[in-house]
Parts: sequence; structure tokens; C-alpha cells
Amino acid sequence: MKFLAKPSTITLVLAALAGAVAAFFAVPTLVQSRSEVTPRVVSQRGPLGADEVAHIELFRKASPSVVHITSLAAQRDLFSMNVQQVPRGTGTGFVWDDRGHIVTNFHVIQDANGAKVTLADQSTYDATLVGAFPDRDLAVLRIEAPKDKLPPIAIGASRDLLVGQRVYAIGNPFGLDQTLTTGIISALNREIESFNQRTIRGVIQTDAAINPGNSGGPLLDSAGRLIGVNTQIASPSGASAGIGFAIPVDEVNRIVPRLIRDGRFTRPALGVSAGPPGLAEALKLPRGVVLVQVRPNSPAARAGLQAFRRGNRGEVIAGDVITAINDEPVADLDDMLGQLERRTPGETVTLTLWRAGKTRKQGAVLGTSD
Repeated sequence: MKFLAKPSTITLVLAALAGAVAAFFAVPTLVQSRSEVTPRVVSQRGPLGADEVAHIELFRKASPSVVHITSLAAQRDLFSMNVQQVPRGTGTGFVWDDRGHIVTNFHVIQDANGAKVTLADQSTYDATLVGAFPDRDLAVLRIEAPKDKLPPIAIGASRDLLVGQRVYAIGNPFGLDQTLTTGIISALNREIESFNQRTIRGVIQTDAAINPGNSGGPLLDSAGRLIGVNTQIASPSGASAGIGFAIPVDEVNRIVPRLIRDGRFTRPALGVSAGPPGLAEALKLPRGVVLVQVRPNSPAARAGLQAFRRGNRGEVIAGDVITAINDEPVADLDDMLGQLERRTPGETVTLTLWRAGKTRKQGAVLGTSD
């Protein structure tokens, strides 16, 4: 008969301690495990609030009209020396009509060699540039897509907007497509500077979150209608600080059809050149556009306008200062150009002119800026 060796006292004590420790931790671990695998009872929430339903319905209707734009740049491969198009930046746009016209900001596609448009169903199409108007930071692209994939966005009006109205922005901030943010109209008739230093007037300010990538996307009213095109933010960090700006839809609806028709926006012109901003003050002239050149055979020349000029003895011979167009005051050249943009070539306007202390009115038929 064999006998197992008798364990020492220390061994028995250690074994007892080990068993006690295991027993101490075993039960809580088991209870913890059971708690993790047992689902909680789901509480019933009841119907959605009326405002939530409105937000959901607005997004459902408007989001198919919003697109993701990727601008492309040409890049030469380091090894093969082949030129290929690579992504350069992203932005947002929206469907203008079922012919494939897409509206976005000019700065979204500025300096790009091409662009791709991704629709709400994630299908992607090559885009061609139809026309652009940098003065208002607007551009129109076109894609060849089936009409049933091109639901045009509903167009609203911006002339009757009120501060405090609820607004919605849909876009692709930081490349995250189909993002909805909400806010209100914070202010109206703001002025911002376009990318070619022209002033854009009548701009809508909103606190709806707008970030890089939202550019060119729609700002909608509570009826889901387009009231503006999101274009800029004011932020020291580059991210949303609750101050965003949108080009009013009345401007968009005036410019986009002409870009589609002509491929460019032709500004009506008088055929004049204006003096520098300090000239009126230096000569103690009234506020307006001081003419320093009137081009021959231009609308201004045919209307009898004259420019300021030097006489034979070096003296300044008084010319005309345009102080109003159709009785709407003109503050400076940028103001005059803005007023002319609202009109068409061939239209007759009434100019209010100042010359040598006398004011008169003169009709002129607008020409083109070419």
C-alpha cells in the first residue's frame, strides 16, 4: 500500500487561504456577469413632439436635393509622370432643376480642374462648369443624371424674411454628408466681402451651425424652401461660432438663370471709370461716383456725361458725379455696380448727376460690361 506524502502545515494554510480568496471573489463575479447580460426593460416614449415631426419631415423632403461636391486638381505621378485628378476639397450644392444643374459657391470649385457630384443615393457623376459669378460667390455645375434622381429644391423668397425665423441648413461639414443643423435668422442685410473683394449686400446671418464643407449648401425656411446659400462663417478658430452668412435667394434666383443661359453673368454697364475713393473728399464733391473717364460711344457718352479732366493750365475741369440711379442713392462705385447688376442691358435708367454745383437728371440706355 502506498501512501501520499502528508502536506506540511504551511501548505495546508496556503491552500485554505487560496480557497477562501477564490470563494470570496467567485460570487460577486457571477452576480456581475448576470447583470451585464440581462437587458433592461425598454420604456415606451410616446409620440414625437410636433417640432420634431416637422424637422424630420423637412429633412426627408429637402435632403434628396442636396449634393456633395468634390473638387479635383491635376497631379503628376512621381514615378510614371502620368497626370491624374486627385481630390482637392469638398463642399455642398443643391439641385436647381431636373436637367442636372447644380448650384454651389464659386469658392468651392475655384482653381479646380474638375469636380464630382455625389447625390443623396451615393451615386457619383462627373460635373462640368456651366458658369460662375465670383462677385456673388455663385457657380453652376451640370451633371448627366436621370431626372428621377434630380429633385429640384423648392425656391422661396428672401425679401420678406424676419429676424427670429427658424432656419435649417443641410450640408457636408468636414465631409460628413447629409447633416442637418437648425437655428434662427440672427440678422438681415449684413455685408460681407466676396473672394474678389466685391461687397455682397443683403446677406442673411444665422446661428445654425455652419462649418467647412457646408459652403454652397442650402439655407431653408420652416416650409423647406430655399432662402439662401451658405457661404461664410465668422470664427477665430475656423469652426462654427454661431455666426454664419448666406447669400439671399432673391440674388441667387436673379443670377443663376443667366449663368445657365449665357454661361456667365453680364453686368449692365454705363461705360465709365470712377476716381479713387478719396477724390470726392479732396475736391469737396458730393457723395457718389466721380467720373474720371467716359468711353467713346458708350451709354454714358451718348447720354452726354463728362469726366473730370485737366485743363491746358493744369486746372481741374468739373465733370459729372453720379449720385443716384432711378432715385436710389449711389454711395460709391461698388454701390453703383450693385445697382446695375439688378438690371439688364438695354434697360433705360435715370441718372441723377452733379456738375459744378448743379444737379440734373439724365436718361441712359444700359450697355454690357464687355
